[in-house]
Amino acid sequence: MSELRHIALHGDDVAYRLSGEGETLLLVHGMAGSSATWRAVLPQLAQRYRVLAPDLPGHGDSAKPRGDYSLGAFAAWLRDLLHELDIERVTVVGQSLGGGVAMQFSYQHPERCERLVLIGSGGLGPDVNWTLRLLAAPGSEFLLPLMAPAAIRDAGNKVRSWLAAIGVQSVRGDEMWHAYSSLSDPETRQAFLRTLRAVVDHRGQAVSALSRLYLNAGLPTQLIWGDSDGIIPVSHGYAAHEAMPGSRLAVLNGIGHYPHLEDPAAVVGIIDDFVSTTPARM
Repeated sequence: MSELRHIALHGDDVAYRLSGEGETLLLVHGMAGSSATWRAVLPQLAQRYRVLAPDLPGHGDSAKPRGDYSLGAFAAWLRDLLHELDIERVTVVGQSLGGGVAMQFSYQHPERCERLVLIGSGGLGPDVNWTLRLLAAPGSEFLLPLMAPAAIRDAGNKVRSWLAAIGVQSVRGDEMWHAYSSLSDPETRQAFLRTLRAVVDHRGQAVSALSRLYLNAGLPTQLIWGDSDGIIPVSHGYAAHEAMPGSRLAVLNGIGHYPHLEDPAAVVGIIDDFVSTTPARM
């Protein structure tokens, strides 16, 4: 996968990956993730498209300021990053939290959004895994340092290396481990809690775009979901598809919350077919 690049944006460091030529795909990762989550699909997509995959503020190698981690703030940040990189328009692809950011981006900056791809997207209903509800509750900031200490991270990494050496691997488990182990860093942990509490409370997802999907009438949209998603249920994909006439829905059998990692060939094929056969919104 392409190397991380760095750029200063509003005085903060931004890490991003950029490769390929042609129409631009903007890949937006999920909560506690980074641009590395696209490692299985970015090289293939970059053979046909210019692909931009940033680390969102508070995530990965980007700066983690004490600031606004709402969907609106992320969307404005993406607009400013595109401006800084001299990229006018994109097909935006968002996974999990990144799907909510992608939808917000398409509402706030429609002139920059040609198409929309949502992969196991947040922001389409209240249901969400109980662990995220628990972590959004008051007081979790005192529990997280105990739940994700550096010692457990280091021990876990050694165990994972040993298991990988004997051929025991789980793509889904690896991605969940990357998210969990990132929380051993205090700055990342604080940014994670600010991001989580902007969209989730003890009752579930607190932000839903279902009532506003009509605002994107005319925006070509592709939904991709795993039918075994244990974080955000596939029922949200069906509901969004029904609420968005003309949208496409692909449900992948036996796949969980990370279709782009669990079945990258299928996801690349779906995105490529969608982009190549769907005219961009003018």
